[in-house]
Amino acid sequence: MSDEQNPHGNHPSGAPWRNFYGRFKGKGLRNSQEEALDADLAGLSPGKVTWEENPNRDNIDLEALFGDRDVWLEVGFGGGEHMVHQAANNPDVGIIGCEPYINGVAMLLQKIRKANVENVAVHPGDARDMFDVLPDESISKAFLLYPDPWPKKRHHRRRFVTPEHLEPLNRVLKKGAIFRVATDIPDYVRQTLEEVPPAGFKWLAEGPEDWRDAWDDWISTRYEQKAFREGRTPHYLTFEKI
Repeated sequence: MSDEQNPHGNHPSGAPWRNFYGRFKGKGLRNSQEEALDADLAGLSPGKVTWEENPNRDNIDLEALFGDRDVWLEVGFGGGEHMVHQAANNPDVGIIGCEPYINGVAMLLQKIRKANVENVAVHPGDARDMFDVLPDESISKAFLLYPDPWPKKRHHRRRFVTPEHLEPLNRVLKKGAIFRVATDIPDYVRQTLEEVPPAGFKWLAEGPEDWRDAWDDWISTRYEQKAFREGRTPHYLTFEKI
């Protein structure tokens, strides 16, 4: 379905109609990945997120989930390297990850098992549904790392760095919360710098090293290593909710 064909109105479940253009599943999962999904995914749920589970869009209970910890959010965690790295190195925070691509979810679950981290929750779906049920000003840090670039100009409206995503993200972030964006696509950098500040964020860069150098607690992901091999230059953008 194209952007122009997007119908107005609601899905039969009651959900607003939201086009989704990414992949939900790729090549067949290995038996070990299927086993991890069956055994672990339900126990890592952050609560009732989907419209079928939660048609009234009641807020999820973050205190029941993580106690009095600060809560971080990773939008589109890919294979989960960064999310597990942050969870292992920050046991005093809780981290929610959103990823609709089930192959990535399976990879994350296996990494969670190997690292034996317990301060994580996993939503295997659209981050927009998670925004619906997060309390206002409840998230202390958010990550958007190597999002789908949608390189064709007519597809730029599909990128995360658009008001459809940035406005609810701003709502759920605490004042002063940090929002990190990493991308190797120059035009994604352009659009990020054009659209994120007007959505209520301040870009914290003071010099070139602030977007050329990775964050001190960064772990280079498999995707980033591919970007380096192919000669693309990552950019590391840091914003603060104002």
